[in-house]
Amino acid sequence: MPSSDPPTIAEPAPAESLAATQAKPQGKNGGAKPVIAQDAPATGDSKLSNAELKKQAKAEKAARRQQALAEKQSGAPQIIVAAAPGTQQKGEAQKGGKGQHKRGASTSMDARSLPVRGAPAVPAIPAAPKKEDKTVEFFRHLYKQRTTSIAGASKEVHPAVLALGLQMSNYTICGSCARLVATLQAFKRVIESYSTPRGYSLTRHLTSHVLSPQIEYLSSCRPMSISMGNAIRWLKLEVSKVDISTPDSEAKKDLCDAIDRFIQERVTFADQVIAKSAADKIRDGDVIMTFAKSSIVQRSLVEAHQAGKKFRVIVVDSRPLHEGKHLAAALATLGLDVKYCLINGLSHNIQDVTKVMLGAHAMMSNGRLFSRVGTALVAMEANEADKPVLVLCETIKFTERVALDSIVHNEIAPADELVIPGGPLEKWGDVKKLQLCNPMFDVTPAEYIQMIVTESGNVPPTSVPVLHRLGNESQ
Repeated sequence: MPSSDPPTIAEPAPAESLAATQAKPQGKNGGAKPVIAQDAPATGDSKLSNAELKKQAKAEKAARRQQALAEKQSGAPQIIVAAAPGTQQKGEAQKGGKGQHKRGASTSMDARSLPVRGAPAVPAIPAAPKKEDKTVEFFRHLYKQRTTSIAGASKEVHPAVLALGLQMSNYTICGSCARLVATLQAFKRVIESYSTPRGYSLTRHLTSHVLSPQIEYLSSCRPMSISMGNAIRWLKLEVSKVDISTPDSEAKKDLCDAIDRFIQERVTFADQVIAKSAADKIRDGDVIMTFAKSSIVQRSLVEAHQAGKKFRVIVVDSRPLHEGKHLAAALATLGLDVKYCLINGLSHNIQDVTKVMLGAHAMMSNGRLFSRVGTALVAMEANEADKPVLVLCETIKFTERVALDSIVHNEIAPADELVIPGGPLEKWGDVKKLQLCNPMFDVTPAEYIQMIVTESGNVPPTSVPVLHRLGNESQ
């Protein structure tokens, strides 16, 4: 049975052992090639010192780091073959020594953990290709992700507001005044179900802790319209006027009654006055052109028809909402003579028109009209053909903002709304360097507008800031 103890001086090593040591095969550079003996026990000749093991580990770590860097730059996995341990053991057979013989017992265990020559490296998983940014850089500040479900909504949001937000997001409720009325009615239900916590007053708690989450959720579904912003400011002002000593039941009743009066005065009565005033301007034989769908324009045309006037209507429409379809269908159902065309037929039909009536999303303080995209093109064609342009707008849509273009302030709808199923743009997301932009509104210069019909009278565009200031003072 072989022993691992070193031979003594009195007992010299056998001749066979000495001959085997001298007959080791030499490598290319004279280094000893490693010989693995399966039956013989491991000896100290193949053992690395601590410093050499540390140096070898450091070299392997640097090689792996270099491999990862090369794969990241080129994308192709590279195979690095570990160096044979025998190449680093040059001269180990001649070193010998007391410390080396003491480590001979653990040589076989350490040798197993050393890398094997020609071991295949695991190929790196290729990184997924980066998705192209489809955002139009010029309008990047206007892009906003819409909320299309109630998932993730705050638990403080009232169910009526949750339903309203989804209806606004998918255009079930569309139009500035329609959204305004629906918002105030939803807030009325929020106030009715509200109860002031102990230690708080309704004035300080209702606005910050109850109304703010509702407003934030509605804004995430779709940006607020100008009229909605004006109405919300008015409601917050009404809440701040509530006396602290007023009982909650009485305060809530007063707020709900104030909301009903606001809707009645600023929307319902205003629409009646505007519709009657606009209908008076329609004469027999007129050809009225309108764009998209405006509830107040529709009401004015219906009232003129009910008054017995004979006139024709040309409804100009555009993608992607095709709102004019609903207006044309509603007017045709009532018996009006209606012609429907898309915006590419505008220049052909403008020659027969006698008046152009347009709805408004908002009237800016510098007299410019902020309305559905395409309105500016209709007004420009009418101005070129010397046709009068009348804008029908409630004063609740007036704002102190100034608009010089439709870039700084606008709403960008999802680009997929422009895609027709089965059309050439169906897979536009896979086409490189192709971007789609779907703005909702544009700005019409004041010089293209002859008159603004409001519940306060017929005024030129320059009178917008005056009426807006008078409306705020009355509150």
